[in-house]
Amino acid sequence: MILHLLPTRTGGAAENMALDLLLLQRYPEPAARFRHYEWRSPAFTFGLSQPLGFVRAQLPPGHFDLCRRPTGGGVVDHREDWTYTLVIPRGHPLEAERATESYRVVHAVMAEAFRRLGVPAVLKERRDENASSLPGVCFQKPEIYDLLHQRTGEKIAGAAQKRNKHGLLMQGSIWKPAAGPADWDAFAETFPAGLAAALGTELRPSPWPEFADGELEALIEHYSSPEWMESH
Repeated sequence: MILHLLPTRTGGAAENMALDLLLLQRYPEPAARFRHYEWRSPAFTFGLSQPLGFVRAQLPPGHFDLCRRPTGGGVVDHREDWTYTLVIPRGHPLEAERATESYRVVHAVMAEAFRRLGVPAVLKERRDENASSLPGVCFQKPEIYDLLHQRTGEKIAGAAQKRNKHGLLMQGSIWKPAAGPADWDAFAETFPAGLAAALGTELRPSPWPEFADGELEALIEHYSSPEWMESH
């Protein structure tokens, strides 16, 4: 299997969510795919099951681009993060594993990539007793197999997942201030290369696929709609 490394794109919150879902459900080849992306304006996203009223109460003062994700998890602040998406198609062994295992594997690769660049990153190996199962604000409290800074204990990275008949979608966020000084250009090379090795795939830079006419625009409209934002 191939791991396609897609070019970086900058988009609004609804556009970024739409593209991630299309990468899961409409990709034209049976390859894994990875992309790093950026945000056109200050943005927050929130998990599929989170009530909009709760989310708005967690936001700082100001105006933000806000969108519900197709994945679970908590409220994520994208103002100073490094955002990525990994899609593993049906048929790959890791796609069939439990969510905690795919989460662990990806974050273990990330930890190694950071350590190679001088950032002392480690996995959170134990689940907190009496921890709430309800998603809150992503970087306030680390969960099992989140990525932590070894010295400060701050949460560096978390992710959320969605599985369906097409495979596994993993949307991840790395909080740059928690990582400290890092060469992000080098990380953008080291992390995907490590993922390819962990997945037993060949990393191959690839152009963006052509989706059906109007498909992206229709999905952006869906993710921008009040019905989607207020759906839970």
